[in-house]
Amino acid sequence: MEGKGKLAVVIMAAGKGTRLKSQRPKVLHEIGGKPLLVHVIAAAAKIVAPAEIYVVIGHQAEKVRGAVADTGVGFVEQAEQLGTGHAIQCARQAIEGYENILVLSGDVPLIRPETMEQLWSYHQTEQAAMTILTATPDDPTGYGRIVRKSPNSPEVEAIVEQKALTAEQQKIGEINSGIYAFQTAPLLAHLGQLDANNANREVILTEMACLLQAAGERVAAIQAAEAIEVLGANTIAELVALDATLRLKTANRLMAEGVTIFRPETTVIDAEVEVAADTVIEPFVQLLGRTQIGANCLIRSYTVIENCTLADGVLVRQSCVLTESSVGAGAKIGPFAHLRPASEIGEDAHVGNFVETKKAKLGKGAKANHLSYIGDAEVGERSNLGAGTITCNYDGVNKHKTRIGAGAFIGSDSTLVAPVEVGDGAYVGAGSCITKNVPANSLAVSRAPVVVREGWATARRALQKKK
Repeated sequence: MEGKGKLAVVIMAAGKGTRLKSQRPKVLHEIGGKPLLVHVIAAAAKIVAPAEIYVVIGHQAEKVRGAVADTGVGFVEQAEQLGTGHAIQCARQAIEGYENILVLSGDVPLIRPETMEQLWSYHQTEQAAMTILTATPDDPTGYGRIVRKSPNSPEVEAIVEQKALTAEQQKIGEINSGIYAFQTAPLLAHLGQLDANNANREVILTEMACLLQAAGERVAAIQAAEAIEVLGANTIAELVALDATLRLKTANRLMAEGVTIFRPETTVIDAEVEVAADTVIEPFVQLLGRTQIGANCLIRSYTVIENCTLADGVLVRQSCVLTESSVGAGAKIGPFAHLRPASEIGEDAHVGNFVETKKAKLGKGAKANHLSYIGDAEVGERSNLGAGTITCNYDGVNKHKTRIGAGAFIGSDSTLVAPVEVGDGAYVGAGSCITKNVPANSLAVSRAPVVVREGWATARRALQKKK
């Protein structure tokens, strides 16, 4: 990012979030399929390199560190959570080499990179020692208010916390978001003057506005375009509201790209999901994780797809569950099918009602249409698995593989006891239990001979009458 000075980002993520009534760290609660903190880091990473992002951790620090370790950010530990000002005091060594810093909250997941850019640009234009991002929500209760030097002035006279508001100040609608830009030198020059002598009995960063003004420094403010961007999640109800907002934005983005989503308010679509144009998503569908869906697909109601890749023209009928699997172009899944992890369904293949797959690879045009379990198996192109086919992959200790060649036919209610192979073009008779390899183009039948005793039922009924 271009600018007049070197910039770092500090993200506050040390708090407990006691109002959530949860044992989990506040910033690890999720919306849109990702922890709150991950959303904030992702936005900040579009402004500066991950190595210039510092996350202040405290409550369950190792759990928070572990959740975002793969993002490449740095960490600052706040062993005692004594307030936001104390958090920056803990980060002093990390930030002192930068000319400016942006301070973000780890529980404000809807903050956009564009808003950060706007704050950073305005901070430079105003040549302010501190620039505050503000907002005007429908209900400002609970937030500190911004008192400007005059109604249209860019400069701030004071930030007044909720507990300290006068009756007149309670009428102010503009709030402090807790997101700031600072020139580092004046910030560090006065950082040691912050103390807990305030209404919150904490070392709070908002006090820096008064300290800087007293030193003759400039304190400015700029308002975010949408208040929802800067609102945090202090209760479960607020968390769920943010989740709904984010998911609706995701649905609107996909619809703007040519995806039809019927009843988008009923769908659950994670932020990283990608769907190509001309695909139709029916009500009550869940698309989770990093799922990618091609063009001209139809995803019918009550289906859940997580971390899967679907090629073009796939039909997923009602009430299917697909997890960590891939589906080739033109394939048909369901209804009531279950693709467990590592399933690979080939082009034009069919996985029908009440069929379960796991680590199974179905070749092009292969079919398993009814009531089957296909685990640890390879099924060749154009092969047909009849209703009730089961690959017996587990011997109680180890998993074993079943291989079925191309163009094979497996009769209904057959069990294939792995490890076993059925060759190309082979037939397995219905009701067979196959325990050894079946050569190509052969027939395998394994069932008890049929015994017919004529008149047996009549005699049995006669005997029952005598009793």
